[in-house]
Amino acid sequence: MINWRVPLFDTCFGVEEETAVLAVIRSGWLTMGEKVQQLEDRFSEELAGSHVIAVANCTAALHLAFASLGIGPGDEVLLPSLTFVATANAVRYVGATPVFADVTGIQDPCVDPDELERRITARTRAICVVHYAGFPCDMVAISDLARARGLALVEDCAHSLFSSLDGVRCGLWGDVAAFSFFSNKNITCGEGGLVVTRRQEIADECRLRRSHGMTSVTLDRHEGRATDYDVVNLGFNYRMDEIRAVFALAQLDRLPGYLARRGALWTRYLDALKTVPDVQVPDFGSRSSDVGVHVMPVVLPKHIPRDIVAQRLRADGVQTSVHYAPAHSFSAYKCAGTYLPRTEAFGVRELTLPFFPSMSDDQLSIVVNALKAAIR
Repeated sequence: MINWRVPLFDTCFGVEEETAVLAVIRSGWLTMGEKVQQLEDRFSEELAGSHVIAVANCTAALHLAFASLGIGPGDEVLLPSLTFVATANAVRYVGATPVFADVTGIQDPCVDPDELERRITARTRAICVVHYAGFPCDMVAISDLARARGLALVEDCAHSLFSSLDGVRCGLWGDVAAFSFFSNKNITCGEGGLVVTRRQEIADECRLRRSHGMTSVTLDRHEGRATDYDVVNLGFNYRMDEIRAVFALAQLDRLPGYLARRGALWTRYLDALKTVPDVQVPDFGSRSSDVGVHVMPVVLPKHIPRDIVAQRLRADGVQTSVHYAPAHSFSAYKCAGTYLPRTEAFGVRELTLPFFPSMSDDQLSIVVNALKAAIR
């Protein structure tokens, strides 16, 4: 294992998480129960009273989102290629076809509304947006487009917990949204996710399908609210357990501080990176928003190979990553005629720098100085 001077991300756990997890262990009830319900209730309060369904991970949330909308074989879903492959995988889980759209550009790597409109066909059933790095897409234009063309709108909010655009939080613009609690996310419980929707029928469908399509769950029978169950639809084992629920609840209490520090780090990075020649930081169209920043992407000069820069940073003990290799570049998703020039230009030049709430100003300086030396 490499002993990084500055890792790509780091977790921050304390006595609150330990105490919460120990209490669940001592209770003797580990599977989905009252703590999962508490987590859903807390997020419902934060998200304008929306229906919230806790699930095993964000990929499961996306799968349930598409399934609850009735999307299936023969349908197409428009989405960006600049995303983790799970977004596209979830479309294929329901038998539909992902159709990739280009981003707006180097400075705005969120999906381009005009590109979405250009790719609509008679088979298009939904648009799925990804709020890259925590910065909201142009949701005014995209939601207007979805309404005008009668399309469902799904939000992949894996990066954008509590980010807002024009006072509306990500996850509340569309029909249904998916959130992530993976290890590198703004709060974590290792794995875990949420489905969020304002539509009762979608919530009912997702709750049913989350646990094998059964009409009652184990806790209902344990506490005497039900004695048996029926299976009324094809369902999945996408339940969240009590340990992860209380872990996420403890993290949620820390979230305001985490987001404040992430915002401060973003500002410090922007200022420090001005000293690194020819390196750009996306401004995401300067949309008016309150952003819970997730990652720190920079765009390297065209003439400098990213692999060489990453290797030199690694030699200095600085871990980096790429967000993302475009999904349409993978063998499983290579489609004849798919050409996304702006996505591809961003995809070969983007480098993700370390970014996490406990990151110190000294660590930030190490990163920027190492990057400067690698570029020079």
